[in-house]
Amino acid sequence: MLTARPPKKIVPDFRSPNTGLYANLARLNLPYAEAVFDISYFREHPEPFYVLARELYPGKFHPTISHVFIALLAAKGLLFHLFTQNIDCLERRAGVPGDLIVEAHGSFATQRCIECKEAYPDEEMLEHVKAGLVPRCEREGCGGLVKPDIVFFGEQLPDAFRAKQHFPVMADMVLILGTSLTVHPFASLPETVREEAPRVLFNLERVGGIGSRADDVVELGDCDAGIRKLADALGWREELEEEWRRVVGDEEAERQLKVLEVLRLRRLRNQRDQALARERAARQKRKSMSTLAGRWALMRSRLQRKMMQGHHDQSRQSLVMARWMAKIGQRRPTCPRILQARRNWLSRLPMQRMKIRRGR
Repeated sequence: MLTARPPKKIVPDFRSPNTGLYANLARLNLPYAEAVFDISYFREHPEPFYVLARELYPGKFHPTISHVFIALLAAKGLLFHLFTQNIDCLERRAGVPGDLIVEAHGSFATQRCIECKEAYPDEEMLEHVKAGLVPRCEREGCGGLVKPDIVFFGEQLPDAFRAKQHFPVMADMVLILGTSLTVHPFASLPETVREEAPRVLFNLERVGGIGSRADDVVELGDCDAGIRKLADALGWREELEEEWRRVVGDEEAERQLKVLEVLRLRRLRNQRDQALARERAARQKRKSMSTLAGRWALMRSRLQRKMMQGHHDQSRQSLVMARWMAKIGQRRPTCPRILQARRNWLSRLPMQRMKIRRGR
């Protein structure tokens, strides 16, 4: 069982254009967006991370129905393991047993000093995060920076991930929820699944080559909507909805439903606008092509009339042709065949009869 990021706008993700966390960090004046999770940058400038930590710290967001579905799989004894890139602990809050969770990039569940590795109390960490303050190690003679056990760029992945990285090979089916599959080695996990084991993707777009195998299933769209379809097919929909409302409460459940409806309408509007833009572009291209073709047809007809008006003298015909070809040349034709025809005509004319300047 693989999962990465929950649906957008209910729990924010990192890499979505315009709406992801990385796209909204300009206020922190970072040298680059990912610097907020760079261990070298953190050692020199820990303040931006703790500004962001106030927005991400557990307790501010609630599990979605996708989180609760994973917990329901565990309750029914169907969940082998959950690999997640999430750092917000929402899987635990939804009821997924901790021993089944492999947090590939760590989480906010624990924290420690980056120098002496001394654990730091949860209550004091929460107070510092809420106040936007940088916690320091309380061990005598240390005073090092304290950081949640999140894997920063430049740090090794947790031992638990490396020890269980082969588990997808043992799965009978793999569900992949809401991920860009861009960060390795996590992104390579779906490729380790056996050929005969179905891979089911619930995502806004195709990622990681999912769909290339005969047994792959791709459900594009909102993750929660896809999970509800799966619950309907399994006959679990009513049980899932009741458990979700028990975990988050009726008020939060209604809020999430409203957010999902707004996102659905927004996606439909964006799809419509994109379709209209493509149609306008195609119409403009057809119009420009027809206009160009009409101009060339008009020039050819005029040229033919000139040639048929009794200009029997060959030199006169050549001069008329030269004038017309020069006029065509001034329009800067781009078609290779037209350019070659122009060069052929002009090459046949004696230079002394050319009383007009060639167009380029």
